[in-house]
Amino acid sequence: MISRINAIVLFVEDLEQSIQFYRDTLGFPITFNDLVSYGMKVGEQDFLVLQSRAAAEMVGAEAVGKSTGRILFCAGVEDVDAEYEMLKAKGVSMGTPPKDQAWGRRTAYFADPEGNLWELFKEL
Repeated sequence: MISRINAIVLFVEDLEQSIQFYRDTLGFPITFNDLVSYGMKVGEQDFLVLQSRAAAEMVGAEAVGKSTGRILFCAGVEDVDAEYEMLKAKGVSMGTPPKDQAWGRRTAYFADPEGNLWELFKEL
Protein backbone atom coordinates (compact mmCIF):
# COMPACT_ATOMS: atom_id res chain seq x y z
CA MET A 1 0.00 0.00 0.00
CA ILE A 2 1.32 3.43 -0.89
CA SER A 3 1.68 5.58 2.21
CA ARG A 4 4.33 8.09 1.16
CA ILE A 5 5.75 9.73 -1.94
CA ASN A 6 9.51 9.28 -1.55
CA ALA A 7 10.66 11.16 -4.62
CA ILE A 8 9.44 13.33 -7.46
CA VAL A 9 11.03 12.97 -10.90
CA LEU A 10 10.59 15.73 -13.47
CA PHE A 11 11.10 14.84 -17.15
CA VAL A 12 12.94 17.51 -19.13
CA GLU A 13 14.22 17.97 -22.67
CA ASP A 14 17.17 20.23 -21.86
CA LEU A 15 18.98 18.80 -18.84
CA GLU A 16 21.63 21.52 -18.54
CA GLN A 17 19.19 24.41 -18.80
CA SER A 18 16.91 22.75 -16.26
CA ILE A 19 19.66 22.03 -13.76
CA GLN A 20 20.93 25.59 -14.02
CA PHE A 21 17.43 26.74 -13.04
CA TYR A 22 16.94 24.33 -10.14
CA ARG A 23 20.52 24.47 -8.83
CA ASP A 24 21.53 28.06 -9.56
CA THR A 25 18.25 29.95 -9.49
CA LEU A 26 16.27 28.00 -6.89
CA GLY A 27 19.33 26.84 -4.94
CA PHE A 28 18.47 23.14 -4.69
CA PRO A 29 21.60 21.24 -3.55
CA ILE A 30 22.82 18.48 -5.88
CA THR A 31 23.07 15.06 -4.23
CA PHE A 32 24.21 13.13 -7.31
CA ASN A 33 24.27 13.23 -11.09
CA ASP A 34 24.98 11.07 -14.11
CA LEU A 35 24.75 11.59 -17.86
CA VAL A 36 20.93 11.78 -17.92
CA SER A 37 19.87 13.05 -14.50
CA TYR A 38 20.53 15.20 -11.44
CA GLY A 39 19.32 14.33 -7.97
CA MET A 40 18.60 17.08 -5.47
CA LYS A 41 17.10 17.59 -2.03
CA VAL A 42 14.26 20.00 -1.34
CA GLY A 43 14.09 19.87 2.44
CA GLU A 44 13.65 16.15 3.13
CA GLN A 45 12.13 15.47 -0.31
CA ASP A 46 14.14 13.77 -3.05
CA PHE A 47 13.75 15.57 -6.39
CA LEU A 48 15.23 14.29 -9.66
CA VAL A 49 15.51 16.00 -13.04
CA LEU A 50 15.68 13.33 -15.77
CA GLN A 51 16.03 13.64 -19.54
CA SER A 52 12.79 12.60 -21.25
CA ARG A 53 14.48 10.08 -23.54
CA ALA A 54 16.01 8.29 -20.54
CA ALA A 55 12.60 8.33 -18.84
CA ALA A 56 11.08 6.68 -21.91
CA GLU A 57 13.66 3.90 -21.73
CA MET A 58 13.06 3.48 -17.98
CA VAL A 59 9.27 3.27 -17.93
CA GLY A 60 8.53 2.21 -21.51
CA ALA A 61 8.59 4.39 -24.63
CA GLU A 62 4.81 4.49 -24.91
CA ALA A 63 4.52 5.86 -21.36
CA VAL A 64 6.36 9.16 -21.97
CA GLY A 65 4.91 11.43 -24.58
CA LYS A 66 2.69 14.37 -25.31
CA SER A 67 -0.35 12.63 -23.83
CA THR A 68 1.33 11.98 -20.47
CA GLY A 69 2.49 14.17 -17.66
CA ARG A 70 6.09 15.24 -17.32
CA ILE A 71 6.43 14.03 -13.77
CA LEU A 72 6.98 10.71 -12.02
CA PHE A 73 6.00 10.14 -8.40
CA CYS A 74 8.10 7.49 -6.64
CA ALA A 75 6.56 5.53 -3.77
CA GLY A 76 8.28 2.90 -1.67
CA VAL A 77 6.23 -0.23 -0.95
CA GLU A 78 6.84 -3.48 0.92
CA ASP A 79 6.24 -5.78 -2.08
CA VAL A 80 6.46 -4.33 -5.61
CA ASP A 81 5.16 -7.48 -7.28
CA ALA A 82 2.10 -7.76 -5.01
CA GLU A 83 1.25 -4.05 -5.46
CA TYR A 84 1.66 -4.36 -9.22
CA GLU A 85 -0.71 -7.33 -9.38
CA MET A 86 -3.26 -5.70 -7.05
CA LEU A 87 -3.37 -2.49 -9.12
CA LYS A 88 -3.50 -4.45 -12.37
CA ALA A 89 -6.46 -6.46 -11.04
CA LYS A 90 -8.22 -3.15 -10.27
CA GLY A 91 -7.86 -2.10 -13.91
CA VAL A 92 -5.01 0.39 -13.45
CA SER A 93 -3.02 1.10 -16.62
CA MET A 94 0.27 -0.63 -15.80
CA GLY A 95 3.58 0.10 -17.53
CA THR A 96 6.57 -2.19 -17.44
CA PRO A 97 6.25 -5.21 -15.12
CA PRO A 98 8.35 -5.35 -11.92
CA LYS A 99 12.06 -5.47 -12.62
CA ASP A 100 15.36 -5.11 -10.75
CA GLN A 101 17.13 -1.90 -11.78
CA ALA A 102 20.88 -1.21 -11.95
CA TRP A 103 20.47 1.61 -9.41
CA GLY A 104 19.47 -0.85 -6.67
CA ARG A 105 15.69 -0.90 -6.68
CA ARG A 106 12.98 -3.27 -7.84
CA THR A 107 10.47 -1.10 -9.71
CA ALA A 108 7.14 -1.18 -11.51
CA TYR A 109 5.31 1.66 -13.24
CA PHE A 110 1.72 2.75 -13.77
CA ALA A 111 -0.25 5.79 -14.92
CA ASP A 112 -3.19 7.54 -13.28
CA PRO A 113 -6.29 8.37 -15.39
CA GLU A 114 -4.67 11.65 -16.55
CA GLY A 115 -1.45 9.94 -17.66
CA ASN A 116 0.70 11.02 -14.71
CA LEU A 117 3.29 8.38 -13.98
CA TRP A 118 4.05 6.52 -10.75
CA GLU A 119 6.92 4.26 -9.76
CA LEU A 120 6.52 1.61 -7.09
CA PHE A 121 9.87 0.63 -5.63
CA LYS A 122 11.60 -1.50 -3.02
CA GLU A 123 15.30 -1.19 -2.24
CA LEU A 124 17.20 -4.35 -3.22
